[in-house]
Amino acid sequence: MTFSAQDSFQKTSNVFNQPDLTSIGTVSGGAQGANFSVISPIADRLSNIGTVGLSYQFTLNDMIGGSGTFSNLHYPDPAEVPGLFDSSSQAGLAFYSHRFSKTNYVGVTYQYQRLLGYPTEGESETQTQAAMFFYTVYPTKRFSISLFGGPQYSDTIQIAPLSPLRQWTPAGGASLGWQGRLNTVAISYLHIISGGGGLGGAVQMDSANASIRQLITKTLSTTVGGGYAENDILGTTLAGLTSGHSISGTASLQQMIAQHIVVQLGYTRLHQSYSNVAVLSSNPDTNREFISVSYQFARPLGR
Repeated sequence: MTFSAQDSFQKTSNVFNQPDLTSIGTVSGGAQGANFSVISPIADRLSNIGTVGLSYQFTLNDMIGGSGTFSNLHYPDPAEVPGLFDSSSQAGLAFYSHRFSKTNYVGVTYQYQRLLGYPTEGESETQTQAAMFFYTVYPTKRFSISLFGGPQYSDTIQIAPLSPLRQWTPAGGASLGWQGRLNTVAISYLHIISGGGGLGGAVQMDSANASIRQLITKTLSTTVGGGYAENDILGTTLAGLTSGHSISGTASLQQMIAQHIVVQLGYTRLHQSYSNVAVLSSNPDTNREFISVSYQFARPLGR
């Protein structure tokens, strides 16, 4: 049995301190978490994300588990971000996984989401339920492929006199990972209903990400990554809400100068296209040059 809990709180007015659009992970049966594909400009921003999970392996090849996630996004001064709005979400997920050979896993997940947006004209609420099957295979020790998909039902409350929007849509995704002796490749794609990340309502999100890491020497490596995200607002509830997309790319160089110290240099280019979001349409492009120094330490508890 494994229990995990995590909470992250951030207060910032720096666009560069927000999550990196090109950060990707594996897809293993479903997507649960906040939508980070809308990057607000320099403005005060508060965010809080928490996750708790429990899994139980009751036989050699079978596992069940569940998790819950909440997120809150708040802009203290709305005048700094015209076209972006506060949002929050709660989600729960349960899964069953079965290994039927050394390299093949199958399973099923159930996911519930409650997605809230707080635009100027009122409140937008979308509730979703999805049942999805997933399959993961390891053709070799260094290569993995994960697929998931299934139906997703959404119920969006629209402002009167508009009636609620209820619909069935497909949800799915895939990821590919390969780890060589000197390089690593990761690619992922996701199609799912998610929170708007500041757009004022839930969205149908399509996102694709890829990254390549190359080890040059034992202590020097380089990474190149890119991401694309399309966010389509659900329903026609409020004038001014808009759909759009984001494209980004990052290149970086990492040098380990001691056992626990790493220096990183990098460059990021971000383009966002949201015609009715004034704060983004007036500043669609962002260039970021960065340098960071990190120190990593770990020590087992109780020793």
